[in-house]
Amino acid sequence: MAQKRSIPYSMFDRESYGLAAKNAKILERVYHKGHAQGWDGKEVLSSLIAEHGTPTMNETQKQALGRVFSIILWGELAAWRISAELADEIEPLEPKMAATSQAFDESRHFYVMHDYLEALGVRPNAIHWGARRLLEKVMNADHLAKKLLGMQLMVEPVALTLFHIVKGLNVEPVLTHLLPYYERDESRHVALGVQYLPAMMSKMSVTERLSLFAFQFELLSYEIATNFWLMRDLSVLGVDPRALIEVGKAKQIKAMEAVLESLDVTASYPTVILDRYADAVTELTLPASSNAGNLWNRLKSVTDIIRHGRPSAVDHELVPTITDEMTPLATGDRMRRAA
Repeated sequence: MAQKRSIPYSMFDRESYGLAAKNAKILERVYHKGHAQGWDGKEVLSSLIAEHGTPTMNETQKQALGRVFSIILWGELAAWRISAELADEIEPLEPKMAATSQAFDESRHFYVMHDYLEALGVRPNAIHWGARRLLEKVMNADHLAKKLLGMQLMVEPVALTLFHIVKGLNVEPVLTHLLPYYERDESRHVALGVQYLPAMMSKMSVTERLSLFAFQFELLSYEIATNFWLMRDLSVLGVDPRALIEVGKAKQIKAMEAVLESLDVTASYPTVILDRYADAVTELTLPASSNAGNLWNRLKSVTDIIRHGRPSAVDHELVPTITDEMTPLATGDRMRRAA
């Protein structure tokens, strides 16, 4: 039997949900920016193909890109489902609006990526077990906070990292000019997690918070396993697998720091533990070149990282800066130019 629904008359009472007024305003702007920065996926892809020609690569590169971006494709489907569920189940007005806007974006990302891979001549297949477990864990999480953290603060930052690196390498011109549209949308999606997760966590028990923390560890493990499995494909495309995981981790840590700051949590141990765990597992699976051939040196480095940590190798902004010139076919950009 379907769950009985009722009208949420309290949806305008932000304080009862722990949602600060400033966070609510930001989430409201996310919704309206989604309209202003919208784009027609069919038009953008066909225009880029008309300008740069049908996507083509040598067979080795094409298969590598197909395996990497098949994960992106199915990730967009997972994000579509999760954001639609969040839009349905979140009750406060502003985050509900932001999640609704994201569901529309993710549906566009999914069909456009499918059409791009089809134009390239790649058929999306089943993905690596680590990526599948990661997405299914988030989709089937037992708490909305886990879905919000998993998608907005774990998966989206890694996707943004991959988009940024692949765009810079210019492995295929249609994809290079398509990715800024994705990046600008995904940047808005991260805001939903950063701005609303603190409100959800403020209403959680200590046990629920610990479960959320453990859930984050599990997702991080699946991400590193997936990155290790994709190592050869990433290298074929010119992407450094170690750099990908380190930049993605740096973005995730920044997102968590923003969440903890909103909760007035001054202790740094949650992010320190995550940081050291990620660095240790990365060193074990994707060691620095100096330790690549020596297991003893690798284990020594892992032990040192766990005990003392290590200076961050990267310091990247959480979301990229995408200018209007990078997305000339977006609705709002066109209107501004016309004005």
